[in-house]
Order: sequence, then structure tokens, then C-alpha cells
Amino acid sequence: MGRVVFHIDFDYFYAQCEEVRKPDLKTKPVCVCVFSDRGGDSGAIATANYTARKYGVKSGIPISFAKKRLENRADAEFLPVDFEYYSKMTEKAMKIMKENADIFEYVGRDEAYLDVTKRSEENFKKASHLAQQIKNLIRAKLKLSCSIGVSPNKLISKIASDYQKPDGLTIVEPNRIEQFLEQLNIRVIPGIGKKTEQRFKEMNLETIQDLKKIDVFTLNNEFGRKSGTYIFNAIRGINDEPVKEKEESIQYSKIITLKKDSKNYEFLLENLYELCKQVINVVKKNNKMFKSVGIYFVQSDLTNKSKSKMLKNSTNSIEELERNVEQLLQDGLENQTRLIRRLGIRVADLTEIKGQSDITNYF
Repeated sequence: MGRVVFHIDFDYFYAQCEEVRKPDLKTKPVCVCVFSDRGGDSGAIATANYTARKYGVKSGIPISFAKKRLENRADAEFLPVDFEYYSKMTEKAMKIMKENADIFEYVGRDEAYLDVTKRSEENFKKASHLAQQIKNLIRAKLKLSCSIGVSPNKLISKIASDYQKPDGLTIVEPNRIEQFLEQLNIRVIPGIGKKTEQRFKEMNLETIQDLKKIDVFTLNNEFGRKSGTYIFNAIRGINDEPVKEKEESIQYSKIITLKKDSKNYEFLLENLYELCKQVINVVKKNNKMFKSVGIYFVQSDLTNKSKSKMLKNSTNSIEELERNVEQLLQDGLENQTRLIRRLGIRVADLTEIKGQSDITNYF
């Protein structure tokens, strides 16, 4: 009760960052691509600007598909991702947000939650002015637009931030929650995917207003108690999850495109050993130790699969990393049917090395 929560989401973030760096891109279809090591058009779209989206280009589709859809636009740009540049832009944007929040929760490179209950004095008019100030500051300092949802909780604010994209500001006061939600499609509820949406369509339910006719017992029978209860509460705007202080979770990772699609253990392990060397070099260069190890596959159909584990103690030992990667690979290949196209490892739960790391190094 009485909370005021912002969800801030940057519009087509990677592509917009590229437009900031090169303003003449704003009138063109822009696709930011994750090119694979195989060359040519191998890889997938990371983000597309709104001009490109009008032609059916969206994140996740193969670059070759995107080029086909934009074949009549000679001015279309296909740019490689530049995560270092995007991270710098994120850092500057998040700093502006933190300075204007009571509690700041980092979600990802292009989104965050802010609890502004105290500084808005629980007043939504003051909150709307604060939201506009944040938008103005980000535009003035970074030339980026963002969309902000303002409501009494995280769930409604997230839905609201997507309501008037791009460059939107949507305020949903407590007495307007029901009116705001009922007009919307079921799919706007975070966590409701294609399969759930399809099941509701089979039940002749398309809007949130339609779905409110279903009691919690029917939802629980259909989707299980946890999911059913979540849906029942979500469509009524009920959400008491707090905004929690959370900075960016730093991890180190490396990924490669394999020379051939494969699920052969020895071939994959050989490539993982090479990635282990690269990751350990980064870990030691940054004076870190890690406690979490993970491997991940991009399969031949471009779907992802991952395995991870938590170690008993933090380490920066390559032998320890290799030993755990071997076990994760064995686990990951159980019942593996698809060939693997890309292979990666990541280490997380990082801590600083304190004291003497070895006989020649002091910190």
C-alpha cells in the first residue's frame, strides 16, 4: 500500500546506441547482429530499430532472414554488436536512475526498477514529474529515449512501460489498475508465453477481462497451483514483490562457433578446454576468484541449453574449472538429440583475491 514503483525500459537499446554514435542511421532500417565465426550471414539479430521492425525483422531471427525481409531497402544497415560500448551507455544511464531512486534494482543492460515512494511522497502526480525528469536527463545527457511505467507495484509498472513504446510514459494509479488491465491481451502478463496463450484461446479467452471470469481453482487445475495462483493475482494487478537493491551481476564468459555442428564429447571438450584458458586469463587479469561455473550450448535450431553448478569454495584454478566443465558437459549431453552449433562457458559469483595469490604476486 502506498508504494510508487517505476519500470524503466530502453527502446530498441543496441540499435538506439548505434543511432547515437552515428545519427544518420535514424532514417534507415538498423539491425544489430551477433555474427558467428563462420562468416557470411551466419548468426542472429540482437536488436532491430522500429524502421526495420516494420518489415518483420525482430530479435532472434537469423541474419539471412532479416536480409531477405529488407531486400528492397538498399539503405538497411547490419552492424556487429559492440557490447563494450553498450555497457558504457548502460553504466551512464543507470547512474542517472540511481540518483533519482529511493531503491534501485538493476534488471539488465536496458531495464531497471526504481522505488520512488519516499521522494514522491506517495503522490502519483509528483511521481509523474519525476519520471519525466529522468526521461529528460537521459535524453539530454545520452541522447537515448526510454519508456517508463509508473504504478503501485513492479508487475503493473512493467506492463505499463511497454504500453506506449517508444518514448512512452504511462501512469497507472491504484484506482485505475482494473480499468487499465482489462482492455489488454492476456499475453502482456509477464510469464504468459505462446503455449499458455494458445490454451486460453482454446478456452475462448483473449483479454484479461475475459480471463477474470475463470476462478482460481480452474486455473490451478489447468496450470498447476503455483502458476494458476500467479495468473489469478496478476490479472487483478496484485503483486507485492519489493524493489530490491541489485547492481549488475558481473560474470566472465566466452563463446565460440564450432567449426562443425556436433554433439561428440571429445570434440566439444577440446573446445571447452580452450575456452577455459581464455576465461582463466580474464579472471586472473582482474584479480578475481569465482564460485559458480556454467556451460551453455546454442543448438542447431538456435535454441539454448545450459548447465551450471556452485562450487564449495571460490577458486581461480584452471584445473578446477576444467574438472567441473567436464562434468557439466557429461550432464549436458545426456539425452542430447540436437547438434550443437555454438559452445560457451561462464564463471560468476566473483570475489576479489585478498592477500598473496602465489609466491610472485602480492595485492
